[in-house]
Amino acid sequence: QVQLVESGGGLVQPGGSLRLSCVASGSVSTIVVMGWYRQGPGKERELVASIIRGGNPVYADSVKGRFTLSRDDAKNTVYLQMNSLEPEDTAVYYCNAQSLFQGYWGQGTQVTVST
Repeated sequence: QVQLVESGGGLVQPGGSLRLSCVASGSVSTIVVMGWYRQGPGKERELVASIIRGGNPVYADSVKGRFTLSRDDAKNTVYLQMNSLEPEDTAVYYCNAQSLFQGYWGQGTQVTVST
């Protein structure tokens, strides 16, 4: 089993920045892919960014050039640096980890972009 704990959400004005963190614990050696998803009001959950162990991040078109995903395997942590935030980025952001056989989700952290 893998446990994921997110932090770093909050309220920010348009154009601002936030950094989300996700710490994994448990059977972390089984994790192959980690990433972030989000679910906005009235919308389906969508992939924001993900990274495979030893690979490069991939991003949704809507966040390319604004968000940066990084992974610190020594700390079992992934970070999502979000810059130039827009109201459309308002959502609950979920950390996700995938092993060969199972997926895991964090509890979610709210990001609100508003004046």
